[in-house]
Amino acid sequence: MGVSTAGAAVNGRKRSHRDVADALRARIRARQLRPGDRMPTQAQLAEEFGVERGAVRQALRILQEERLLVNVTKGSPATIADDAPAALAPHAAPPQPTMVALGSRIAEAFAAPHVEIDALCLTSVSLTMAVGEALRLIHEGRIRPEKVTVRVLLPSRDIDLAFPTPVADGTDERLQRRWLDQRNAQGQVLRHNLRNLRRTHGIDVRVDFRALPFTPPVKLYLLNGSEALFAYYMITKQEEQFDEQEPLEMYDTVGTRSMLFHFSGETGGQRDGTFVEQSQLWFDSIWNTISQDLTLATGL
Repeated sequence: MGVSTAGAAVNGRKRSHRDVADALRARIRARQLRPGDRMPTQAQLAEEFGVERGAVRQALRILQEERLLVNVTKGSPATIADDAPAALAPHAAPPQPTMVALGSRIAEAFAAPHVEIDALCLTSVSLTMAVGEALRLIHEGRIRPEKVTVRVLLPSRDIDLAFPTPVADGTDERLQRRWLDQRNAQGQVLRHNLRNLRRTHGIDVRVDFRALPFTPPVKLYLLNGSEALFAYYMITKQEEQFDEQEPLEMYDTVGTRSMLFHFSGETGGQRDGTFVEQSQLWFDSIWNTISQDLTLATGL
């Protein structure tokens, strides 16, 4: 399976102005666009992302409000603000939805010679999507790490999940099968896309998965041993139709919308540094003790 191009749809839908803003913000974070650089024209951005110029203008206005761009007009290309690095300081950023914050942080992490990503999550959907921006930058020749190491903790197929679960008492095999298929499919895509870097760019890549004996109530991403991204899984009552049967009421979460809190071990002070350190120790302790080998096989 290949890596999405910039103009491709996002998760099966057409790109929005927020998608464009997120992608451009990630480029500024990764220093592909530096203070004083001029942006491509609105026409060029519209063509690249496959959107109307109105969506591009909305995206540029968002970045202007964030103090990342100046001279945003209809006539000439915008310019990266001189104080953009300060505006992007991770410790100053407010919590953001997972798919807004995670992609840009991973893209910046991939600028390091040795990339180390540890993740604890329910299915790895967010991680698989977020890695796409970094892979695009590598394929465009803008960044090139020498080594990539990824470790992912996911729930075991042998446990009764806390969520998704039916509202009524008991279990439902359809929910377990749907979750398991998604867990395995997303993990396989993540592993394939990362391992493909070995063939295309000669990058040393290792991707490992281990199984948790519990359903994680939070998601955690640790990047290069220096930052932690943390979010709660918010549980809501939902309804879903399976085939021609009656709709099933269930408790579930949409992890891509979870608000992600950022902690920096380098610029966030003692509090953040301690949180990053303890989170890494906690992840390592689970990886090395109660987790088990995980095989991404389909079916129950």
